[in-house]
Parts: sequence; structure tokens; C-alpha cells
Amino acid sequence: MKKILGILGLLVFICVVTALMSDRFLTQFNIENLIRRSALFGIISVGAAFVIITGGIDLSIGSVVCMIGCLLPWMLVQQEFSVPLALLISLGISLAVGLSHGLLITKVRLQPFVVTLCGLLVYRGITRGIVQDQTQGFKSGYQSLRALAQGQLALPGTDFGIPYPCLILAVVAALAILFLNYTIYGRYMLALGRNETAARYSGINTDRMIILAYMICALLSGLGGMLFVLDVGSAQPVDFGNFYELYAIAAAVLGGCSLRGGEGTIIGVVIGAAVMQVLKNSITLIDAIPTNIEFAVIGIVILGGVIADEYVKRFAAARRARLQAELAQQAE
Repeated sequence: MKKILGILGLLVFICVVTALMSDRFLTQFNIENLIRRSALFGIISVGAAFVIITGGIDLSIGSVVCMIGCLLPWMLVQQEFSVPLALLISLGISLAVGLSHGLLITKVRLQPFVVTLCGLLVYRGITRGIVQDQTQGFKSGYQSLRALAQGQLALPGTDFGIPYPCLILAVVAALAILFLNYTIYGRYMLALGRNETAARYSGINTDRMIILAYMICALLSGLGGMLFVLDVGSAQPVDFGNFYELYAIAAAVLGGCSLRGGEGTIIGVVIGAAVMQVLKNSITLIDAIPTNIEFAVIGIVILGGVIADEYVKRFAAARRARLQAELAQQAE
């Protein structure tokens, strides 16, 4: 809870500072766009959180976003697939990607960093080969489908609307919270992240949990890819989804997920995704900050989150040691 309050306080602080330094921040257009982008990145960040909670990492998120984001309009426009079939194939590809990651990590015993780094290169390369490096778009069609990303739920009595991606994120986050906190499999994942050997000796099928975590991550990356391309309308395979894994990992770390595994809250991850997007928006709107330092800010944020996590762990360990010493003295 303390971590959630801390990241929420950081979000409020950045919003207040940005609002004071730019009169464009609180405009209706900017707020609605900021909510939409935060929701889109929040979806892929929740997927990254599942992998990080198990003690793994997924560097291929951006490339999966690119692959699904390019193949969806390619299937609909170029191959003339039906909408249900194209969506089903897109989700199937995403699940297959996650399954392959999980099998390589658990059965072949490869490091998650190596597996997903190769995936980062392979999936974008495959996509560029399939679409021949051509920009893929919907050509002004499929407006009802694109409303999933561009539509809004109007609030009665106001001109303001809640973007549909925000509602989709709410459903994804609610399911993730229920899974992690109220199912035995969620507890298995947390136990796996804390100590894989102990979890295995206690009877948990750790391989199955790792595979499941990577499949969830890839599935949400694919869902994010669909929503991203439905939002912007087109995708260029060379750069679509570039560095999105950095935003997802940063949001998870800021939200309280320990890179050692075993810790994390979905609400914190969602707030962390919002922090990353507000930071990006602040860099764009505040004239005193050069826009070309965006990735420097992301790097500093990730580093700060890791350092804070390390010091929190040390403080907690020292506190436990003191309590144990005091209890031992009282027992004597």
C-alpha cells in the first residue's frame, strides 16, 4: 500500500507541476488523449508485470506490438479476412509467441533475457518480411472496429468522455487482480518469484507457471498491438512499437514490481503506466524541457525505481533482523 501511495503521490506531483508550467495540459483534448495513451500502455504493462513477478523479463513486447499491429490491417485489407478471423489469428499468434518463450525458458533452460531479446529481433524481422516493409493501414475503413480504440463513453452532462481503452484496461486490471490475489495460481506465481527452488520443492509446477506468465504477457502485448494500430490507423513495421517494452518495464518497476520477482501490485502498475505517459506529455508541453531527452528521462526513472527497490529491501531486511534480535533477547 505504501508503494501505491508513493507512486500515486508522484503522479499527482507531476500533474500539478506540468499544469502550472503549461496551460495546454488541462485542456480537454490533452486529458482525453493522455488517458487513452496511459490505458494503452497500461495494458502491455500489466502483461510485463506478470513476467517480472515470476522473476523473468520480456524484451520482445514492442516487437509483438509491431507484429500484431501490422498484421491485423494486413489481414483485413490486403488478404480480405473477416474481422472475427483476423482478431482470432492475431490473438492466436500472441499466445503462440508466449508459449514458445515459456517452453524455451523452462524446457531448454535458456535465460529469459536471451530468449526475449532474440524474439525482439525475430518478430520484427518476420513482420517486415511479410508486409515487405510497407506501411499497413485500414484505408478509411473498419470504423466500427476502430471505435474500440478511438471511441469514448460520454459522461452525462459534460463534453468529456472516457476513452474505450480505459474501460478495456479496467477489465484487464480487474481480471489480473482477481487472478493474482484470489486464485491459487496467482499465489503460485508470487511464490515462484520469491524462491523458485522452494516453490518447486513445495509441489508447485513452476514450469507451468512460467509458461502461463509469458503467455499472459504476449497475449496482452498482442491486445495492445491491436488497440495501438486501431487508434493511430496505420503501422510502419520499421518503427511501430519501438521501445514500448521500456515503457512497460518502467511502469511495472515504478508500480512496485521487484525485478527479483515475487512482488507487485496491478494497481501500482497501472499508476506507473500513467506516470510514464504524463512524464512524456510533460516533456512535450513544457518549453523549458528539450523533447529529445525523453529516453534519458525513462532511463533515469527505471534506474531510480531499481535503486529505491534495493534500499527498501535493505531497510526491510534490517528491520526484520532487529525485530528478531529483540524477540530473542525477550525470550532469554
